Amino acid sequence: MFNKVFKTVKFVSDMKDDKNSNNNDPGKRAERTVRNHVMWSMGAGFIPFPVADFLAVAAVQLDMIRGLSNIYNVDFKETEGKALITSLTGSGLSRVGANALVKMIPGVGSLIGGVSMSVLSGASTYALGQVFKKHFETGGTFLDFDTSRFKNYYEEQFEKGKKVAEDIREEQKDSKKKKEEARKAEEAKDAEAKQDEAPRAAPDVEEPKVEDKGNKEPKADSSEIVHKLKELAELKEMGVITEEEFNQMKARLIANYK
Repeated sequence: MFNKVFKTVKFVSDMKDDKNSNNNDPGKRAERTVRNHVMWSMGAGFIPFPVADFLAVAAVQLDMIRGLSNIYNVDFKETEGKALITSLTGSGLSRVGANALVKMIPGVGSLIGGVSMSVLSGASTYALGQVFKKHFETGGTFLDFDTSRFKNYYEEQFEKGKKVAEDIREEQKDSKKKKEEARKAEEAKDAEAKQDEAPRAAPDVEEPKVEDKGNKEPKADSSEIVHKLKELAELKEMGVITEEEFNQMKARLIANYK
């Protein structure tokens, strides 16, 4: 199982190495390699199964050493690497293992143990990376690695690594929070855009006012007026209408013509 996990981590690490191969500064490449593996170790620490998480962290640490070996042109030896990790991280791994057992507690054990092991796994990986970085920078190899000489240095870097792991954890939380806020803002923007695209109610159009003509008679043209006036005059002469009635009808006809 360990070899399977190691090969998986190695594949991902190789992709990272290819991406960053343009940087020829060994120190910067080494620091980036250590930081990446610290983050992977922290992620492995959240695996809910005590044995699986422990093996995953060990695989990440071994891959980190392989990466540092490539950076400093040191012949990587997997068997020696595993032995050096076990020898060098004894106390650190015991602390990690103790927190791994907390996960077996029903209920909140997995959450509490996961957070604790995540930080301690990151700290152990950071310390291990700093040890091998320092050793390889001075021309050391797997054959002349003196575990006793680096014990105290490992412990110092382990304490520093806890702070580094906590900082990375906070950065990841902030990044997750910002992504969530950005996602919500994007959803709100999309909702607003959809609302703007919705068909709007047609504006009230004022109907044109129709003039109430009441009982007004339609206006007649001039020839019709002349004809009617002649008829009215004839009716007056015949005595059918009086002078007063004639004048009223005449005035009405003229008013309709205007």
